[in-house]
Amino acid sequence: MRLPDGTQVVVRGTRRVGAVARESAGIYTARYADGAESHHTRSELTILKHESADWLGTVDAAALRPYIQYDCVVGSRAYGLETDASDTDRREFFLPPADLHWPLPALPEQIEDDAEQECYLDLEKFLRLALKANPNVLEVLYSPLVVRSTPLADELIAMRDVFLSRAVHQTYNGYVLSQFKKTEQDLRQHGVVRWKHAMHLIRLLLSGITALREGFVPLAVGSHRERLLAIKAGALAWEEVEAWRLQLHAEFDAAVAERALPEQPNWRRANDFLLRARRRASEPGFKLES
Repeated sequence: MRLPDGTQVVVRGTRRVGAVARESAGIYTARYADGAESHHTRSELTILKHESADWLGTVDAAALRPYIQYDCVVGSRAYGLETDASDTDRREFFLPPADLHWPLPALPEQIEDDAEQECYLDLEKFLRLALKANPNVLEVLYSPLVVRSTPLADELIAMRDVFLSRAVHQTYNGYVLSQFKKTEQDLRQHGVVRWKHAMHLIRLLLSGITALREGFVPLAVGSHRERLLAIKAGALAWEEVEAWRLQLHAEFDAAVAERALPEQPNWRRANDFLLRARRRASEPGFKLES
């Protein structure tokens, strides 16, 4: 997952601590307290809060892999926007047994494998982000391309509607507004548009509108495929893309006013699920299939 601007990071090798100033085409700019900047790939950065400050260390990622409860494909292949050059992006969540979760060594909330295009989250963090209507996490719950799902994960998928609320309007719409503002600044200052990014922003609006009106998060873009791919290729004029965006924002505002979704997600049901899962993971001999 992309690191948000402002995330405190440690540069591997130099151990220098800074904050993400911006990201462009997979390259992150880290800014330091003295105003200096450096540029890095995601694999060269570690999130500061994931760093262990003492000798206790953290639970090794390899020890968590056997407890991945859910694994699915997201990204262009799930959207129906893939080409021959497209990667296969995977997202997962894991539930470790108590023997890994309870000891002093820190349990990482998120682990990324850039080489395999995988990102997997601790179940608790996954649920918290889903309750906040994080688009990347909601898409995991609705992916049509499931690689693995344990009985525990099946329970969660069966109750995925508890995470949908009118918060979708704030998170989806707000993110697109902020990103289009940055895109317009790049266009004015440098004459450059990240067309692939612009395509996914439009796709996000389309997905959010459907979520508000129909109560599910669509991944496949369906009839919008050719027009979205035209944006990705830079074959649509910026003015046409901007007009489509403004039209979708208006539809988004109208959709949230229809009040088809509750004001807040059902966090109590999500919390009950987490408690059941934690109890299951504390049982002697807890295994992946339990």
